[in-house]
Amino acid sequence: MLGRRSTTPFERRLGHRFRHAELLELALTHRSFANERGNEQHYERLEYLGDAVLGLVTAEWLYRRHAELPEGELSRLKAQLVSRAALARHAAALDLGDVLRLGIGEERSGGKSKASLLADSMEAVFGAVYLDAGLPAAAKVIDRMLAPLMDAGEARSQLLEADAKTRLQEIAQARGWELPEYRHTGASGPDHNRLYQVECWLAGRRIGEGEGTSKKLAEQRAAADALGQLAGATEGARAPA
Repeated sequence: MLGRRSTTPFERRLGHRFRHAELLELALTHRSFANERGNEQHYERLEYLGDAVLGLVTAEWLYRRHAELPEGELSRLKAQLVSRAALARHAAALDLGDVLRLGIGEERSGGKSKASLLADSMEAVFGAVYLDAGLPAAAKVIDRMLAPLMDAGEARSQLLEADAKTRLQEIAQARGWELPEYRHTGASGPDHNRLYQVECWLAGRRIGEGEGTSKKLAEQRAAADALGQLAGATEGARAPA
């Protein structure tokens, strides 16, 4: 009787041992590798499936854990959590690039560290886990990516604030106001741990304030504060006077 296949280091990092190892192999096979070997099989179909699985698991994950959030905030959080940047970071943390199978040209051009390829293959891996062992197994693997993003420090608040400037700008444009202005008013703390202060001005009035460890983060928080000030305004209201 043949011995049981050993779990690979990547499977240990992923948190799933494949019963059908060929699914993992396919999820790690780029089109360039398949083309060089005259093979039609590569990860793009699994990527399509994995994208859908990731979306469903993340939507349910947020729905169950954040009953206090309205649909709009849930959608914004979901978009951040399943973004290519988040997928690529998770893939890099798993050293997925080390096992990604690329064609010679793609590998020489640095494909193993390309964020786009890492993100695509990561989705394909999620799809492969789903086909191998079903939705609960896929959810367990995906949770390893989601939980640290939401549980670490101020991750949730930063995700919620991430598009605050964009949202505020859209509101200003829709209402015919001038675009928001961000004024850097100061900084405090030692050089290695500076805190920057920013004011958000709209229609000639200070409407928000923010503080953060970078000027960009302080601007986002000032925009988020401004959005809070505008939250009670009705559509088509006049600019703050």
